[in-house]
Amino acid sequence: MYINKLKALFNPERYHGWGKKRTYFEGWYYKIVNADETKAFAIIPGVAFGESGDSHSFIQVLDGKNLSAEYHKFSIDEFNADSDSFRVDLAGNIFSSDKIVLKLDNLNGELSFSGNVPWPSSYFSPGIMGPYSFVPFMECYHGILSMDHTISGKLIIRGREFDFTGGRGYMEKDWGKSFPSAYFWMQSNHFSKKGVSIKASVAKIPWLGSSFVGFIAGLYLDGKLIQFTTYNSSGILKSYADEEKVELTFDNKKYTLEIIAHRDHATELASPIQGFMDGRISESMTSQISLKLFDKDLKKVIFEDMGRNCGLEVAGEINDLFFP
Repeated sequence: MYINKLKALFNPERYHGWGKKRTYFEGWYYKIVNADETKAFAIIPGVAFGESGDSHSFIQVLDGKNLSAEYHKFSIDEFNADSDSFRVDLAGNIFSSDKIVLKLDNLNGELSFSGNVPWPSSYFSPGIMGPYSFVPFMECYHGILSMDHTISGKLIIRGREFDFTGGRGYMEKDWGKSFPSAYFWMQSNHFSKKGVSIKASVAKIPWLGSSFVGFIAGLYLDGKLIQFTTYNSSGILKSYADEEKVELTFDNKKYTLEIIAHRDHATELASPIQGFMDGRISESMTSQISLKLFDKDLKKVIFEDMGRNCGLEVAGEINDLFFP
């Protein structure tokens, strides 16, 4: 069991819940959008272990265009994860980095992914959590499996077949005890040109009896990932939200990134509280997001665009996140 945990530490995409029986959740997030952008889904497989020892596995499906969600609940015994690679079999539904196979009542078929762009990983910084990956008491851990990739394959949705070939995808995951008590989260990889992707989040992080506001943002642009994180000497210059928008500004040694996410209709999803999926959050998959990247050396804006099909969540006591 210890070996499996050690392997997972340096491979964030793999299952981390070896030996867990209480107060633990783990879930993978697959965002899929077809080529003509008429269909947008988030497929979320996972496991949930409550404080009292009750448990189940699940597949949550968000239909972003129709503003609906379904929660498919399974026995924990129907969840099986490989220890030497990322592959999850959940009641015959298969999830990995390069494909998903779905066998649900209203959603079935197979999609393949290619050209994946994972968050860089190193021995001292295994994935997007950086050195926080080694802290054993974090409330919630996070991983980016792919900032952007191409989709091929078809899905049968409520009896009708839809071709997702040529669409774009995104993959991430979370594991731990609970989602943060307050957070912003946003992601889009639909811009004027292909190969651009943004992911940004700001959250209230419990820490040794107190808390701090942590942030992670990455802009994949021209084949390079520009990172703004709590642990890489970046700063957060602005964090604000109201009923219409979320505004974030990040700063590192070379760049300043300004983000405005325009809020749209959202759908309620289940979320973890102390391991069990008793919480509720709302996510939009039809928001728009404007980006402006300023190069400090060149003293000019080098990228400015509006993204579509933006996933956006605004949750909890967000006043705790406001800055300055």
